[in-house]
Amino acid sequence: MSDLYPLLLQPDFRERPWGTRDLSPIYAQAPGENPIGEVWLTGDDNRVANGQQYGREMGGDVVRETDRFPLLIKFLFPTQKLSVQVHPDDDTARRAGLPCGKTECWYVLAAKPGAQVALGIKPGTTRAQFEQAIKDKRAEFLLNWVMLKPGDMIYVDAGTVHTIGPGSILVETQQNSDTTYRLYDYGRPRELHVREGLDAMKERTRAGKVRRTGSGDPAGLIFSPCFLVNKYTLAGKESWTGASTSDWNTVHVLVALDGCGVVEATGMQSVTFARGEAVVVPAAISRFDVRPQWELEFLAMVMPPAGTTAEPETSLEDTPVVASS
Repeated sequence: MSDLYPLLLQPDFRERPWGTRDLSPIYAQAPGENPIGEVWLTGDDNRVANGQQYGREMGGDVVRETDRFPLLIKFLFPTQKLSVQVHPDDDTARRAGLPCGKTECWYVLAAKPGAQVALGIKPGTTRAQFEQAIKDKRAEFLLNWVMLKPGDMIYVDAGTVHTIGPGSILVETQQNSDTTYRLYDYGRPRELHVREGLDAMKERTRAGKVRRTGSGDPAGLIFSPCFLVNKYTLAGKESWTGASTSDWNTVHVLVALDGCGVVEATGMQSVTFARGEAVVVPAAISRFDVRPQWELEFLAMVMPPAGTTAEPETSLEDTPVVASS
């Protein structure tokens, strides 16, 4: 029998110049004195409040590397435009000696009027034209800007040139990579990685708003080759059961968006988690239950078996995005 049990992770607050001191409605206050832009929930440096992380029994058979947690999950609090950037895909990353690329998605938890993200270069724009626009300091005008509203799920496959504007709170689920090539920064005096970024970028990707199929609760937010994300709302005596099977042995990450809940597994001490906290349920635990304390709204992230899930159907300005050839 495994010694593992559900783990409560302590949020890791990261200072960013584009962040804020106001982390509501997730956290009551920000530590330190500088703006906080990201709160990491499952990073390699996150401390476990009730134990320690492990290897294969933690991630499960769907995880390639046992010494690294497969998913990096964050809250983002942008109050300024982030740099225009791109992340490498798996093949590009491994050629550079990195463990993996970075495909990500953003669940829009809150958005002020006018909040936007940019996803990919405009149709017909070539790599050479975009490189010239970087030199001319007008690269943002060649991007697809997309308006946000609460409840949107945005898919950003690796190789997509992208940026985030101010005015939203996002929950980011991504491959566990922090490799970022900064292509353009609106004239701000930060280091750029133009050559690496142009080599990693793709002129056409599948990035965009994920098209939902069906409605109601639970909500299937995104199904992709790198991660699956579902949203649940529980109240009263309702509960949700998670499971890991012999043919789908995967870690579960549970992130509380609102309220408070308890994670229970037979023979193990229960774990309570509240808004802004994450619980990791190791793959070695075959079954567990989540129960609300009054009410609980949470996201559940898992890893799909390799080769079983296609990229999601997405749209930009209600136009289907066509996969690159």
